[in-house]
This record gives sequence, structure tokens and C-alpha cells, in this order.
Amino acid sequence: MNREKLGFAFSLIYLWAVMILLGAIVFETFVVYPNIFHNVPDSFQTSMNFMVVSGPSDFFPPVGMLAVVTGIAAVLLNWRVESVRYWLVASVALLIVGEFLLSVFFFWPRNTIMFEEGVAVHSVVVLKQTAWEFQTGHWIRLGTNIATSALAFIGLSRFYKYKILAQQ
Repeated sequence: MNREKLGFAFSLIYLWAVMILLGAIVFETFVVYPNIFHNVPDSFQTSMNFMVVSGPSDFFPPVGMLAVVTGIAAVLLNWRVESVRYWLVASVALLIVGEFLLSVFFFWPRNTIMFEEGVAVHSVVVLKQTAWEFQTGHWIRLGTNIATSALAFIGLSRFYKYKILAQQ
């Protein structure tokens, strides 16, 4: 298998992974989060009771890592194709900043406050403020995921156009 075929394959897998992440984030936004945040702090305990077997922390890290690894591989394998390179670099950079770094430095500390420490450590006012901050930040995460997916799609379609033109 040559470099171009591998580049296309990794670009396709990367697009698939970021679209799966986007779908999961959209689902969380409109189905899961309204239940988690409807009656803070009581709804936190209800949510924790529901997510005993598995939750977002079981899904997002492995799929996110798959996206990062395949995205980096797609960038490296397609580096020679300038019309593809910048779209994929922008997509991967936005994924790392908008998903990974935002999660580590913004969402994880708020998850600790809301779901691990809870009312045992914090007042209801603090928990409501933290929930509001989390939900507001989540809209930024949703926007970065939409942009990440769009950039990955453009990169893949530019690669496809490059291949079609190269064959003519």
C-alpha cells in the first residue's frame, strides 16, 4: 500500500472518528445534559445513579484518542499535498485545543466539583454556578467539534479532488 492510499485511509478514519465524537456531543447536549442539569444539585445524584455501569468518561477518552492518533497520522501521510495539509492540521489542532485541553483544564475540574465533591464540600450556590459554567463551556466545545468535523471533511474532499485531478 502506498503513502497516498494510507493517507486517504487515515483521513477517512479520522473523519469517521470526529463525526462519531460530534454525534455523541450533540446527543449529550440535547438528551443527556438536560437531565443532568435540570434540578441542580439533586439531578447530579440521579445522573450518577444512572451512570453506574458506564458514562461519558468510558466513551470519550478512547474515541478521542483514536481521533487524535488518526488525525496526526493523516496529517503526516498527507503532508506533501498542500491543499490537504492545512485543513487537516487545523482540524487536528482544533480537536486537541477544543476537546482535549478544554476538557482537562475546564471540564474535568468542574466534573470533580459537581460529581465527586458535590454538596459534601460545596454549597448549592457554588454547584449551580459550576453547572452554569460547565453548560456554557459545553457550547464552545460543541462549536469546536462542529468546526473540527467540517475541517476534516474539507481536508478529505480536497484529497479526493487532488487524486481525481492527478489521474487526468
